Amino acid sequence: MAESEIQDLEAQIFELTARLNELKRQSTGAPVGDYTFRTADGTTTLSALFGSHDRLLVIHNMGEKCRYCTLWADGFNGFLPHLEDAMSVVLASKDEPDVQRTFANSRGWRFRLVSHADSDYSAEQSVHSEYENAPGAVVYERRDGQIFRKNACQFGPGDQYCSLWNLLGLAGLDEGTWTPQFRYWQRPEELEDGGENVAPAS
Repeated sequence: MAESEIQDLEAQIFELTARLNELKRQSTGAPVGDYTFRTADGTTTLSALFGSHDRLLVIHNMGEKCRYCTLWADGFNGFLPHLEDAMSVVLASKDEPDVQRTFANSRGWRFRLVSHADSDYSAEQSVHSEYENAPGAVVYERRDGQIFRKNACQFGPGDQYCSLWNLLGLAGLDEGTWTPQFRYWQRPEELEDGGENVAPAS
């Protein structure tokens, strides 16, 4: 009985997701200003981030101190070449550009990075009604020289934007039973290789 109900719910979710995506496709969005960001190479603007595309995905990341935001970005990093074929992609956070780059390098991230520190962007374009520095994403569209905020979403445990939660769900796990970490390897008490030249635990 449970297996049949699971299959029925999955079919409903599939149909609802298709309907949701159609509504998102139809969304025309609201016009926004041309915000300024800081990068390791100097300042840039929202309009410049589009490059040769007419759509821009801005991933709202809370910064290097958030394990959950790191989890989402780790996942998106694998899809990045596919995403960049369809639209421009940038990861934005409040961290300073040098901090962003150091952390991105430690994760193997390939995103273009921008800092919205000292900018109105986070306050005015937040994906959350109560918090400025909230995790999520916004897609902007460029039409007739104007930038429009087409669609936005929030990130959170169990959402449809991090596939890991669905795989954990297959095992009966969720945010109540599992928490992402920055690193998973732990040095054993004894090493079989002699234990020489071991890097400090991270």
